[in-house]
Amino acid sequence: MPGQNAYNNKPALEHSMKITKTAFASTFLAVSLTPALGMAQTELQFGHVGNPGSLFDVSATEFAERANERLGDDYEVEVYGSSQLGGDESMMQKLKLGQVTFSLPSTVMSSVVDEFGLFEMPYLIKDREHMKRVIDEVLEPDLYPLVEEEGYKILAVWENGFRQITNNERPINTPEDLDGLKLRTPKGTWRVRMFEEYGANPSPMALSEVFTALQTGTMDGQENPLVQIYSQKFQEVQDYLSMTNHVYTPAYVVVGKDHWESLPEDVRDVLEETAQEVQDFVYETAAKQDEELLGEMEAAGMEINEADQQAFIDASDPIYKRFDEEVEGGGDLIDRVLELGEEE
Repeated sequence: MPGQNAYNNKPALEHSMKITKTAFASTFLAVSLTPALGMAQTELQFGHVGNPGSLFDVSATEFAERANERLGDDYEVEVYGSSQLGGDESMMQKLKLGQVTFSLPSTVMSSVVDEFGLFEMPYLIKDREHMKRVIDEVLEPDLYPLVEEEGYKILAVWENGFRQITNNERPINTPEDLDGLKLRTPKGTWRVRMFEEYGANPSPMALSEVFTALQTGTMDGQENPLVQIYSQKFQEVQDYLSMTNHVYTPAYVVVGKDHWESLPEDVRDVLEETAQEVQDFVYETAAKQDEELLGEMEAAGMEINEADQQAFIDASDPIYKRFDEEVEGGGDLIDRVLELGEEE
């Protein structure tokens, strides 16, 4: 009846409480029996910014499948792509807080440790075999400890890839063709400086925002590896693809140090070993995608040109000099990486 309070409706209230108690007991029983039912008890979230079909997506999925086969019933890796857990900077914060277990940052690492700006230097890494030597002789002994000082740990180095330029104004053959071009870049200081030196008007922007910026003309162009360009569907809103190969960007499988050390040792061993094993798969997949996607871009109507890479190399000296001046030991790091590129 209207105006009837909870006290006057006591039988209904008692019935509701019984239902609630039953539901609580059922939930408790389900959680308690989870290991016995073979279901994952603890979810280890792997966040990245790549769209479905991107190298990030394929790599993280392969890692999760391999790791989950070995982890048993108590832990399971779940992958969340397309910036579902936030952009790169947001996920780096969540790693420290233990809200995300793994992330796959690339350029943003130079915002965490200055020395990682090394991998924003143009035309530094020749190929993937060169990169493997750099991991063994520069990254692991010298840069990994700097990351740990900031509260992170790198489990393995995968790939973002060799970067190319797309835009809606004109083919890019030399740095002069970039003059005044509104170009989206990742949030890395040195990438912005590099394109400023080349004459462009670069603006850092989260990857999830780029398609709309290109579609509306807020940005004239952007630069990314082919697989990111294709999986983000930039070919639908860009006319020109210029093969500049201006930067090779690694991607790092990163965890928050405190959260990582809270996991059982056997779980950590499985995850770290698996992350490193997947590196060869990542490189093989990336090389295959690079070959296949050019045809896809052309079929989508993009005009493709090979840029004059030597002209870009000649225009890059000021970037190397500034890195040497502003980052302690920067010149030495560059020299060591270049020497490793001369080895067969």
